[in-house]
Amino acid sequence: MAIDMQVNGKSFSIEADSDTPLLWVLREELGLTGTKFGCGIGACGACSVHVDGAITRSCRIPVGSVAGKAITTIEGIAAPNGTLHPVQQAWIDAQVPQCGYCQSGQIMAAVALIKKIGRPSAAHIDEAMTNICRCGTYPRIRTAILAATGQSVAAQGDA
Repeated sequence: MAIDMQVNGKSFSIEADSDTPLLWVLREELGLTGTKFGCGIGACGACSVHVDGAITRSCRIPVGSVAGKAITTIEGIAAPNGTLHPVQQAWIDAQVPQCGYCQSGQIMAAVALIKKIGRPSAAHIDEAMTNICRCGTYPRIRTAILAATGQSVAAQGDA
């Protein structure tokens, strides 16, 4: 079945069963391998992308349900000229990744949080960032999100 969708601002028509997970279409059909497979049950968040601006775990959403919707992956958040998204730059500056496997999903969740709240507090970050990092980089993730919004950990007091 042909499924039309927009990924990172480009239109695609994909031949796939409508119940194929979006994750596999992104990785296998479109070659966008920045979105990672983690658990396959939507618990870890490594596969997080934006669907019409909402954070979505792509391993659990059938590609048929995103027909006609705008999907953004980690490959699509930098500016067209290659300038990193402020969250990506903050991730580098705060040296967030250790193994790095979960980081594309973490970044996508952080971008969605900032889009929704603007300048989240440490408490907002702790509540909203439900992606799992087996390396335990949560304090650096919080630092990076605060930095991306012009805030400091010291100003948060509870960070």
